[in-house]
Amino acid sequence: MCGIAGVFALTGELPPAVRAAGTTITDMLAHRGPDARGLFSTERAVLGHRRLSIVDVALGAQPMATADNALVIVFNGEIYNHRVVRAVLEGRGCRFRTHSDTEVILEAYREYGQSCVDHLEGMFAFAIFDRREQSLFIARDRLGKKPLYYAVLGGVLHFASEIKAIAASPLWDSSIDQAAIEGYFSLGYFMAPRTIYKHVRVLEPAHTLRARDGAIDSREYWDVTEFDTDHRAPAALEVELQSQIRDRVGERLESEVPLGAFLSGGIDSGLVVSYMAEWMADPVETTSVGFGDRRHNELDGAEVTARHCRTHHHAETAEPRLEDVLGPIVDAFDQPFADSSAIPTYYVSAMARRHVTVALSGDGGDEIFGGYDFRYVPHAVEDRIRQSLIGTPARLAARGLRGWWPRSPRLPRALRLGTIFDNLSVDAATAYYYDLCFLKPARVRRLLGQGAAGDDRHSDVYEAVTAPYRRCPSSSALQRAQYADLKVYLPNDVLVKVDRMSMQHGLEVRCPLLDRRIVEFGFRIPAATKMPGLRPKHLLKRVAERRLPAELLRRPKHGFTAPVGTWITGQYAGMFQDEVFSPSSYIAGVLDAPRVREAFERHRAGLADESYLLWAVWVLERWGRRRTSHSEAGREPGERSPRGA
Repeated sequence: MCGIAGVFALTGELPPAVRAAGTTITDMLAHRGPDARGLFSTERAVLGHRRLSIVDVALGAQPMATADNALVIVFNGEIYNHRVVRAVLEGRGCRFRTHSDTEVILEAYREYGQSCVDHLEGMFAFAIFDRREQSLFIARDRLGKKPLYYAVLGGVLHFASEIKAIAASPLWDSSIDQAAIEGYFSLGYFMAPRTIYKHVRVLEPAHTLRARDGAIDSREYWDVTEFDTDHRAPAALEVELQSQIRDRVGERLESEVPLGAFLSGGIDSGLVVSYMAEWMADPVETTSVGFGDRRHNELDGAEVTARHCRTHHHAETAEPRLEDVLGPIVDAFDQPFADSSAIPTYYVSAMARRHVTVALSGDGGDEIFGGYDFRYVPHAVEDRIRQSLIGTPARLAARGLRGWWPRSPRLPRALRLGTIFDNLSVDAATAYYYDLCFLKPARVRRLLGQGAAGDDRHSDVYEAVTAPYRRCPSSSALQRAQYADLKVYLPNDVLVKVDRMSMQHGLEVRCPLLDRRIVEFGFRIPAATKMPGLRPKHLLKRVAERRLPAELLRRPKHGFTAPVGTWITGQYAGMFQDEVFSPSSYIAGVLDAPRVREAFERHRAGLADESYLLWAVWVLERWGRRRTSHSEAGREPGERSPRGA
């Protein structure tokens, strides 16, 4: 795992100051690649690389060039089928000088051009400079496991694994995309391709970008296209699923450095570890972390799996000191990121890095096989009800009830019907959007001091979230919701969190359940087979019954979360209030501060659960403070005001 960065003059030559900044830009990613730094520089392009050595440690240094120096690459990730691609290319006359997957990408590009990505199975972000045609080609893997940002500043295309590297350019422009902040408060993250910065974009998953002759062209090269077509008996599907997971785990065990796994109390990571134990001669190194609050602790379940698979297990109960870790966590994302599970991910990554350099995880099982029962099951039930209400007075009644029904957290769970009435009064795509939002758009607009006027559906974030749901060709609401999660929640939240927190500690994370072949297989299975009777993760559980202890399958699912709501009104209440409610706070210029204070008081009194809102506000405050302090310490040439519109 590594960090890549670079600059490319769209026309002419690079400004001397930009070319000279190549080392500085690259070294902003030193945490991603602590083992080595490499730099390639010409009048037109600079490519930088920070290396975490894992495969072909001796000969895999980057930037890497072809034998004739016509092509130069920087690459972050792993290509799991590189030996297969290498054999095909050798059959076509190609001769390799290393055993690295980096060289395979180079030669695949020489052979196939931009369609080289169609031949690669893995997680990757790479850039190739073609010296003959003076072009730059960048690409990102199908699911978005490896990050890649880009910006055109002063006629120069910048790219990097993290925004902080682009921000080190002399041409940096820090203007804020104010409209994108609404999406942040609704979802907890920024929706690609947008970021909080006006001029910085995310290269979306399964996309490539080519810059040549002053023009930039981007294209999507992969998508899930087949749904609900695999009508084999469940037993046959279970056999294939077992084979798929076994093979995908086996492919991810190549490493010249210590390798292990994250182990939670769930079945996804448990299955991955069980197959690792089958493949590996030595006990698997596994790590787990929990908090003292039992609602945020799965250590007992992890211990059950560890004993069953005979792993070398490392477990730890963390007592976070937010004053020590909040700053580094906020800095790691380069823009506000409000998923509090970043905290345990930070701790488990730090713990794992003490024992291994590569860790496998169980990410992906929920999105592909229907694990989010708190969202998927109600969504499917609501869709059935909605279809029966179309054109009837009952649906109009639902619209009326959505505003009338009480929404106190003190109500018994069975009587908390406000959200259901919300969803029944709109179409399925909008209901999916409401379910994904932590805060509804109208409330976010009030929080931003804009008033609640307007239709929730008239916003950029609404369009971005619902577009994949609407274009999914499946007739199943479950499949559409899971596909939308694959396009929205997974690449913008889960995979961003895992990448940033692991890279803070120089740890590579591999996700076998998010292999393209498993993803496509999962969506070919009809929802009625994948989740019969709306039973979450039914197929994965059937496989787990054969491989994991029964005790594990009976355990209730816990989220990998942190008790931020308790912290904010408990031991860290003073810190929160001093920062957020200070007259000089960053958020005072962004949010309606009295509304934030009202939410804090309601949360402290137990009248409402405002954990998410308060955490999102605190993260924004910390991000704004650190950004302002960095700018005041020495603003880069071309950088705008910290709150520039």
